[in-house]
Amino acid sequence: MPRRARLLLPGLPFHVVQRGVNKGAIFADDVDRDHFLRVLHKAFVKHDVALHAYVLMDNHVHLLATPVLPCGLASAMRALGTAYVQAFNQRHGRSGPLWQGRYHSSLVDNDAYLLAVHRYIELNPVRAGLVSSPEQARWSSVHGTLGLRRDPLLTPHSALLMLGTTPARRSARYRAFLQDRRAADRESAGIREHGRTQCPLGSARFLQMLAETVGRPVTPRAPGRPRKTGDETS
Repeated sequence: MPRRARLLLPGLPFHVVQRGVNKGAIFADDVDRDHFLRVLHKAFVKHDVALHAYVLMDNHVHLLATPVLPCGLASAMRALGTAYVQAFNQRHGRSGPLWQGRYHSSLVDNDAYLLAVHRYIELNPVRAGLVSSPEQARWSSVHGTLGLRRDPLLTPHSALLMLGTTPARRSARYRAFLQDRRAADRESAGIREHGRTQCPLGSARFLQMLAETVGRPVTPRAPGRPRKTGDETS
């Protein structure tokens, strides 16, 4: 079966997931993690991709990013993947692929859905049971989002900036949003499924707009053989 074509629409945010081959580790230590972020920053700046949120897990990464150009995200991820894998293999005396196929990407509606994905990414270490609060995860954008430290990798999305007129107000409102674990738990399964199927996440109006823009359906097909005209209903 041919691979589903990516939606390459500039100016819209994407939830990106890149996993290690056979669920294996993609970082051996903090030196690898630091190098990954350096390479990521270089690739995203070169290809005009704004990074809004990220988290580095042992065997996968989550990113929330907006490309300026149609192929910007693909070019940035290709540059990131090639440079990082070469350095990782050389440093650890290994060869062969590190990634489990292509990265997964799902378009995200700019409004409430974007903040939900932002929260989903920064709560990932908590859901995995690695930490009890997101601030305890060292390799996450949450420190920059909450204003706990300056993070040069980040470009705050307009949806985040609308939370308050000052950095302090935005941080306070986002912290409260981040701590609403009940809402986050309700959203996580849907966000995870959209990431797995690489289908856009958004309102019905947003999905209709995308379908009209690209000239094809953007929601998952129902499983099974498409019913032909005249087939009897059961």
